[in-house]
Amino acid sequence: MFDDRDVARVEQVVRRVAAEQIMPRFGRLADAEVSEKKPGDLVTIADHAAERELTRELTALLPGSVVVGEEAVAADPSVLELLNGDAPAWIIDPIDGTANFVDGSPRFTVLVALAHQGELLASWTYAPALDLVATARVGGGAWIDGERVRVRPTGPQLRHLDVTVASPRWWTERDRRGFHALARRGVSMAFYDTTGLDYLALARGGRGAIVVTWDNPWDHAAGLLLVAEAGGVARTAAGVPFRLAGGNPLPLVASADAECTAAVLAAFAGEAAAEQPLTVELPPPAPEPRTPAIR
Repeated sequence: MFDDRDVARVEQVVRRVAAEQIMPRFGRLADAEVSEKKPGDLVTIADHAAERELTRELTALLPGSVVVGEEAVAADPSVLELLNGDAPAWIIDPIDGTANFVDGSPRFTVLVALAHQGELLASWTYAPALDLVATARVGGGAWIDGERVRVRPTGPQLRHLDVTVASPRWWTERDRRGFHALARRGVSMAFYDTTGLDYLALARGGRGAIVVTWDNPWDHAAGLLLVAEAGGVARTAAGVPFRLAGGNPLPLVASADAECTAAVLAAFAGEAAAEQPLTVELPPPAPEPRTPAIR
């Protein structure tokens, strides 16, 4: 079984890779070491180096496992199909918040999650420039710097609810209508700069909800397990859990409780839907998953 000792071993790997491949380049990148995968989507030499090293070390820790990394999928989209396979899968974002990293801001994280047959088993969120680490293991709670954390219950009341959303420059027209509908309900909106730290803020009770309009698994896997183990509830626009392999109806909303998540989803869908709130039914507790062992 995957236990707390295994969580600690993976944390050591994540810390070591960040110390060796990321931090020496922080604030020292040459122009030629930064490029765009698409307009506004930056990648650096540190992203590639960290993902390669994490891939090597994590698959050595868990023989037979595979890796779905952001940069590997960018090079070959078929890598995403590994999440549909039988092998345990490491889901990696080597630098979440690359624009911040390039700009010299310490608000960036390394995100790692372990999943098996579509179910999240464990996760790690590490902010090396802030020396901040969050871990979660299914059934084992959410932990930030060694302290167990819980979400802050909010209920269905949206007025003055603090919600984190994507920057308006990334909104589609449908997103724009949804966020305007939320604003009319009186929510207070802040904008993402790194999803890892925003999931962390929600898990420790420093944020009411987050609304996500993209479903790259490396951006969300680690944070979703952290929030779930802290007592929170995340659902897609269909009122069902997030599917790691993609194809999710969006937005994805995570909050402290089912009532808040349902209210945000309904308000995003528009005022008509808000009058008849979506009901989010929580599934019965699942049996403890059989997890692969790290040798």
